[in-house]
Amino acid sequence: MRAAKEFQDRQRETKTRSSVRGVRLPTASRSANGAVSGNANSAKSFANFRRSLLKWYDEHRRDLPWRQTRDPYRIWLSEIMLQQTRVAAVLEHYRIFLERFPDVYALAAASEDSVLAAWSGLGYYRRARMLHQCAKEIVQRHAGTFPPSSEVLRQLPGIGRYTAAAIASIAFSEPVAVVDGNVERVLRRLSGTELTKEQDWQQAQAMLAPSRPGDFNQAMMELGATVCVPREPRCLLCPVRKCCVTQGDLPREAPASPQKKRQIWCALQCSGVDGGTNAKVRLVQRSRKESLMPGMWELPNSMEAPRATPYFAHWRTFRHSITVTDYTVHVLRGAPARDAAFPGDSVAAKARWVAIDRIPHIPLTGLARKILRAGGLI
Repeated sequence: MRAAKEFQDRQRETKTRSSVRGVRLPTASRSANGAVSGNANSAKSFANFRRSLLKWYDEHRRDLPWRQTRDPYRIWLSEIMLQQTRVAAVLEHYRIFLERFPDVYALAAASEDSVLAAWSGLGYYRRARMLHQCAKEIVQRHAGTFPPSSEVLRQLPGIGRYTAAAIASIAFSEPVAVVDGNVERVLRRLSGTELTKEQDWQQAQAMLAPSRPGDFNQAMMELGATVCVPREPRCLLCPVRKCCVTQGDLPREAPASPQKKRQIWCALQCSGVDGGTNAKVRLVQRSRKESLMPGMWELPNSMEAPRATPYFAHWRTFRHSITVTDYTVHVLRGAPARDAAFPGDSVAAKARWVAIDRIPHIPLTGLARKILRAGGLI
């Protein structure tokens, strides 16, 4: 009896808390023909939500370069770069990439190595390869013009449902919603329920402002990125908190899988860097069959500590992360006259001397770039 009474008390408390905190947005439903259904109350709730969100976005959005254009090429490039990458890390790469490849024709005509070189430092290099392949297809099959339809855009290499909707809504004002991680989190907190992936898309589409689809989509993502953040949402700053059931009060998310810890030893070997005109550094190219960073150039390295040698001495230690692995990177600086690229490492026997002025034009791994910058070589 006592347990039953406690359960009923908790239910009443939950209902009261929800009614005080805000007006719950209706959950969209989809009919057999695919149309999103609703009623007068839901239409009013969505209208209030859209108005509040867009007003906040107009006043508080971040000034980002891809928000100053409706050029589908520049919007597409920003969306691909921003996948699994922070905005701060993208800004400079975005500028440099556009300087090298100002339009889809320039990108399609470039070599893969030059595209990877411009991408170097952003990681997840498959994105760059698919970007290059997509540019070629747009030029060859679409006469250099981006299709204005999200359905047609999804048929291009490297463009999925989210990216297609983002390009179509922002560049062409197609009334189609986007759902990324930020939007998912906003929807989950607004409704107080765990939605399936398809329900996320249905709910986002029902809420979309058809008169400003691109701005609405960016506003939802901006809300999730700057206010409705993962661990400590800034609910007091939220423009739509009256529509939110949870107001940040969510069950704790499962902790992320711990990163793997590994050590790696790299050899930094230079020649002609002290005033010489033919400065070079010794690099090795990864096999094009590698699953990770195929064809990229890096410093000779080993996963095992090398044997002691008078030709190499410890220089610096770095921290570096690649996907799910955190590396402790020990850099040994070697004598330039010594041909052996790295003691005890058979792979490093394939290393070559590369002119430092060529480095901006070859695909260099992010770790190699970090080390060369620390050494003042690039």
